Amino acid sequence: MTQETHSLSGKMKGVVLPGNRGLEWREYDIPVPTGQQVLIKMKASSLCGSDLRAIYRPSDQGHGPEAYRGVIAGHEPCGIIEAAGPDVPVFKVGDRVVVYHIGGCGVCLECRRGYMISCSDPVRRRAYGWQRDGGHAPYMLADAANLVKLPNALSYVDGAIVACGFGTAYSACLRAAVSGCDRVLVTGLGPVGLGTALLARAMGAQVVGVESVPERRELAHSLGFTDLVSPSETALDELLDLSGGHGFEVAIDCSGAEAARHLCLEAAREWGRVVFVGEGGTASFAPSPLLIHKQLTLHGSWVCSLGEMMRLVELLERWQLHPETTVTHHFSLAQAQDAYELFDTGKTGKVVITWDEKVQGGPAIQPDA
Repeated sequence: MTQETHSLSGKMKGVVLPGNRGLEWREYDIPVPTGQQVLIKMKASSLCGSDLRAIYRPSDQGHGPEAYRGVIAGHEPCGIIEAAGPDVPVFKVGDRVVVYHIGGCGVCLECRRGYMISCSDPVRRRAYGWQRDGGHAPYMLADAANLVKLPNALSYVDGAIVACGFGTAYSACLRAAVSGCDRVLVTGLGPVGLGTALLARAMGAQVVGVESVPERRELAHSLGFTDLVSPSETALDELLDLSGGHGFEVAIDCSGAEAARHLCLEAAREWGRVVFVGEGGTASFAPSPLLIHKQLTLHGSWVCSLGEMMRLVELLERWQLHPETTVTHHFSLAQAQDAYELFDTGKTGKVVITWDEKVQGGPAIQPDA
């Protein structure tokens, strides 16, 4: 398939996160796509809690697959193809696309399964915004193999959130085989937890949430979640009451907090399924009473596969479910420092950088003053 390369030239500025809660602007050449690459004009680039945990806050910015290499930040990008290399299949200039945020070698077992996040090649496994330039710049170079077409019914902000946050939440729900037969407990109603709750509800489940931050409880309530519990000594009793005394068929921790993980095991019903998806933290529990004797299934879940992401955007369109409803603050690229500082408070919903006041296929987006 022959594509025309773009005639753009000149420079652009991108955001780099040097650690210690710092942010720098660096100048780059606007990239030129070759081979099976595309140049994406950015429309939305949302912030992720993993960026805070592993890049923005620490001075030591990770090792192995979490090593940050001083590239343009932003691993939740969405935009429109501005130009394409001569060998790009399927996609064309003008397509609206989500970027699956990790590229792999393409030939190892995990890559062939669509889980490039688990690519076994330490050189070719590179995540956008971590080891290769991400979405916090006007343009982004991506491999066509990492793209998912964005339906017109979904906004660019919807697509950016799908790129990691909602994709992660969807994979956790799939791992637990959530259905309308289930009561689902979600601990931690930050962006991933709220996405998990929305998806579990769309799958037919009754959802109960645990969250300590008042602002996040208020956001969850505004989205129709009325069964909300605060962490306390009586939380387990409250949860059991909300489950009719039976416990929960599914319990998903999205907080990464040890107490929340323990609560999931305690509140799970016999033969239930528990999923740990929240990053960081530790876990300590007595296996016999909490896991073995209850005959629970305990899963770890990281990020969805490329195939799951393709299915997710199809389902979001069908369900008329917009990840953008989890966004509390919009910023321009020039306001990136303010965006990270606010998101770092832990009191927001999803925070997103956008380029347009209005985006095709979605509601108006007005950056905060």
